[in-house]
Amino acid sequence: MDIVVIGSGVVGMTTAWRLARDGHRVTVVDRAPTTAQGASHANGAQLSYSYVAPLANPSVWFDLPKYLFGRRSPMRFRPTFDLFQYRWLLRFMAACTQSEAHATTDKLLRLAYLSRDVLHGATDIRGLDFTWTKAGKLVVQGSAAGMAGARAQVDYQRGKGSVQQVLDRDGCLKIEPALAGIAHRIVGGVYTADEEAADPYRLCQGIEGLLSGDNSGVRFVYGAKVRRLLRSGRRLLGVETADGDVLEADAYVLAAGVASRRLGLTAGLDLPIYPIKGYSLSLPIANDDAAPRVSVTDTEYKVVYARLGQKLRVAGMADIVGVDDSIDPRRLALLVSQARETFPQASTWQQMEPWTGLRPATPKGPPILSASGIDNLLLNVGHGALGFTLAFGSAEVIAAALAGRPLPVPAEDFSLAAA
Repeated sequence: MDIVVIGSGVVGMTTAWRLARDGHRVTVVDRAPTTAQGASHANGAQLSYSYVAPLANPSVWFDLPKYLFGRRSPMRFRPTFDLFQYRWLLRFMAACTQSEAHATTDKLLRLAYLSRDVLHGATDIRGLDFTWTKAGKLVVQGSAAGMAGARAQVDYQRGKGSVQQVLDRDGCLKIEPALAGIAHRIVGGVYTADEEAADPYRLCQGIEGLLSGDNSGVRFVYGAKVRRLLRSGRRLLGVETADGDVLEADAYVLAAGVASRRLGLTAGLDLPIYPIKGYSLSLPIANDDAAPRVSVTDTEYKVVYARLGQKLRVAGMADIVGVDDSIDPRRLALLVSQARETFPQASTWQQMEPWTGLRPATPKGPPILSASGIDNLLLNVGHGALGFTLAFGSAEVIAAALAGRPLPVPAEDFSLAAA
């Protein structure tokens, strides 16, 4: 079968890889000049299979004043004249209940564990150099209330297959001594030994290399912005680029991140995907002992840290500000100050490689991995901050759907109607 995959981020590239393994002829098209130039380029780099609790949860109600008015808040809202922003926010707030958060966690855990199994079973992917390490992950809490919530989440996830340790302050410092500088604001934490970290950009580059051989059946069309999806009745006839070229295929997979909403509208699809803006820094490590060995999440600041060889990736922020990928100096300065407070001697802080990206989020949290209502178009969109973690599992779902195999996760969990 000839298949066009729209998008060359980690979701699109893993999809192309999985479809090629099934023997399909695949064309990957992207407006960027090379792979992974959007949300996959320099994200948090954590493969957090057991940390998939959605952004929409009951704590949002208590933190709402801080999010709206706090200058140092990890989440920021800027109203726009886009009515879709308000529609999305209303659905997001409606999902901020305990029952909805638990239901979403269940769905995401199943998909995350599937993703882990696919990656671990892929010998060709495991042979790539993308600084993949089983570093373990430590989530530190700064309040008694935060620890109570963390314990409850660990208890809930224990029945879902997660193996995690609840630690006091001393236990956290034993796992990660480099946190000694902020010991005064650590109450405790949760450690998961089998969590991983890797560089998603290098993974995408590696997959491109795997698929670029003459006999692979895969070709890459870069620098080709997709203008619209050409629809006739219940089928797509092709994908039209800004240059007027039309890419035709038997089937199509939309995996274009935040651009998926715009493209969906050209074919009559109203996809509930909104961009959540995040920031990152990539810092050369100057002192091994002062940099974390495990992946760390600081829940007070909502900042994550992952070690990628001799670099430290720092990522945070969740800004609801529309389609805006410019770097706000104030938000960047806040991330730098928080990272420097946490690991002051880890870097010289002279070379920081700042970056920002737009995470494509659904209101409830699960991605959309389903039929679209157009017979030959499948959706692989809306992964939010979990695109890297969920990519391989999502690709497996799409491959099964195209082959007519039983899906490895319940179809209704990730349908367009459920988003």
